[in-house]
Amino acid sequence: MDYDVVVAGGGPVGLMVACELRLGGARVAVLERRTEVDPTIKGGAITTPGAEVLYRRGMLPPLAAIQQQSLDRFHAFMRERNGGDGDDGDGAAAGRGLGFVGHFAGIMLRADLVDRTEPGPADAGPAADVSLVAQQDIERLLGSRADELGVDVRRGVELTGFDADGEGVTVRTSSGPVRAGWLVGCDGGRSRVRKLAGFAFPGTDPETTCHQAIVEMTGTEELTVGWAATDTGVYAHGPMPGRVVTVEFDGPPSERNAPVTAEDLQARLRRVSGVDVTVTEVRTATRFTDHARQATEYRRDRVLLAGDAAHVHSAFGSQGLSLGLGDAMNLGWKLAAVVAGRAPEGLLDTYTSERHPVGARILEWTRSQVAAMRPDPQSRALRVIVADLADTVAGTTYLTAQLNSAGVRYELPGGHPLTGRSTPDLELADGSRLADHLHGGRALLLDLADDTEVRALATGYADRVDTLTVGCPSRPGLAAVLVRPDGFTAWAADSGAREGTWRAGLTEALEAWFGLPGERPREFAGRETGSYNHPGAHAS
Repeated sequence: MDYDVVVAGGGPVGLMVACELRLGGARVAVLERRTEVDPTIKGGAITTPGAEVLYRRGMLPPLAAIQQQSLDRFHAFMRERNGGDGDDGDGAAAGRGLGFVGHFAGIMLRADLVDRTEPGPADAGPAADVSLVAQQDIERLLGSRADELGVDVRRGVELTGFDADGEGVTVRTSSGPVRAGWLVGCDGGRSRVRKLAGFAFPGTDPETTCHQAIVEMTGTEELTVGWAATDTGVYAHGPMPGRVVTVEFDGPPSERNAPVTAEDLQARLRRVSGVDVTVTEVRTATRFTDHARQATEYRRDRVLLAGDAAHVHSAFGSQGLSLGLGDAMNLGWKLAAVVAGRAPEGLLDTYTSERHPVGARILEWTRSQVAAMRPDPQSRALRVIVADLADTVAGTTYLTAQLNSAGVRYELPGGHPLTGRSTPDLELADGSRLADHLHGGRALLLDLADDTEVRALATGYADRVDTLTVGCPSRPGLAAVLVRPDGFTAWAADSGAREGTWRAGLTEALEAWFGLPGERPREFAGRETGSYNHPGAHAS
């Protein structure tokens, strides 16, 4: 084998998959047809699950720095709009962030209406404060991370085809064939990997034509800042200088790949907003629709899908990138374990069973936003009701939780409320937080009650599971938590429920996810013999 895994697509999702695989010890190549990061405007924000993924791998500080630059541009934009006043008139004063936590169908969700004592908003720790980071910035950050970990990122190289067999995959590329054990398609909504592998991709057809752009324009004084619904559609202006979005319900574009011109943008913005703006220059622009499709499965033998290759939907709510990063983290550690012989191939079946329902839920979420954006009387009546709900603490808290996938729970054995959920970012007695102990991509057994029996059960897993004995003052009733490498809880126990079957539950969880105690990893077919440095390894 030339590599254990070839990843097709070097965007954020492909790079994240590759980084996770390297942390698990796999040899990885990323094939990316572009020679540099695509400057075309894409997602300008991520939701909390995406920030949480990067936080757990130690990348929150650079994300926060990038967000601060975006906030500075936003405040400058608002001061210009308001004649030097730093407040936008809607309670979002400079220094308090944007003043909102997202939107549903262009209905803004105010930050001051979120009940942060609820489990969802309260559990993510500092990751919940990071959102305004563009896709290109995340791609650059992950590109640097991949370089540090030794991922072979082959830019300017395109996958042209592949042949899979029982032992691996021969990948044909523009620079010659590559042999690998596995192929992961992260090559976008029009994925060549998905099509060639024969994945079914059912869904709903588009009914909108949408544009997003950064432009130079005049006559903007009457444009509403933020999102606005009109008799002809929906549009947005801001939060950055020159950014505009138009949503029109005139069916999908006749020419999907035609250049977006200043004349076309101007006509559409005038038509939707009713304001006679003049677009003088287009700096970057893209056209998109609201089609929503999802692969029926995410694995076919030795070929897997992640990100937009597995699911596509409208960009409303900025959930697509975070969904893809979640796919990458879920798949990466599992595939690395299979590659190294630490787990059987059956572990990969849990990738589809866990992530497919998450993707399906977000497709429904984006479809519901389209319903609340339509300009017909019935849909506008629905929009009024949703806006009323979003003006309440309960309504905004619910919508924000759904936007940030707070209800995600994988169906895992065990009755503890944390089992199957993203583990809260616990504040520990030594001053650290849970995420500080997940940077290396290994599982973690938190012994919060200084229990020798808990530690004894994990003694045979020192090469796969880190053990940390520390208190957690904010959760005094929590005795122990087994955290998977992706940050989800595999098992947990409270101090008051330590008798009975809890030991068996921990043993079963350890064996289910990490094999038998003391079992050494089997050699993966094709790997050279001898030692192999594990880039994420650190002492237990």
